[in-house]
Amino acid sequence: TIIREMARVLSDEMEKRVIVVDTSNEIAGDSDVPHSGIGRARRMQVAKTELQHQIMMEAVENHMPQVIVIDEIGTELEALAARTIAEKGVQLIGTTHGNCLENLIKNPPLSDLIGGIQYVTLSDDEAKRRGTQKSIIERKAYPAFQAVIEINEPTVWTIHENVEESIDHLLRGNLTISQVRH
Repeated sequence: TIIREMARVLSDEMEKRVIVVDTSNEIAGDSDVPHSGIGRARRMQVAKTELQHQIMMEAVENHMPQVIVIDEIGTELEALAARTIAEKGVQLIGTTHGNCLENLIKNPPLSDLIGGIQYVTLSDDEAKRRGTQKSIIERKAYPAFQAVIEINEPTVWTIHENVEESIDHLLRGNLTISQVRH
């Protein structure tokens, strides 16, 4: 898989300390010995799906990784753990289900991954200066991820190199896709 190869490249070729938090054993396999496809990355298996957020935090607190790889971030607690990991300066590579970046904005438990959203009421002068309505939606914090890759089809990917900028443009209704790779 793509995420397995990312773990391998980061650990073997870029010589980073990589921890794979593997809930469903899809990244590193389910045997006692991790799949060779993750290279020198270390695996932390998650015994119960509902404990994934705790294992994510344990990986940071006990193993001093430079990168954490996690598949299927799906709950509010996991999104909060991802934000905390990013705030600690650990690079995070993760997946979540959705068709596009906009799906994360519309998914309350996961919107924190891209900074979350909040409704703001502007003064008349500020609304006029921005050329918007008085009530707008804004990103409320920094995203947990610096970049987002939407896998539209197996061979077609949309790249958002700057998540902060992409979210801000999307919330203003003027997102233009800058990079599609085939």
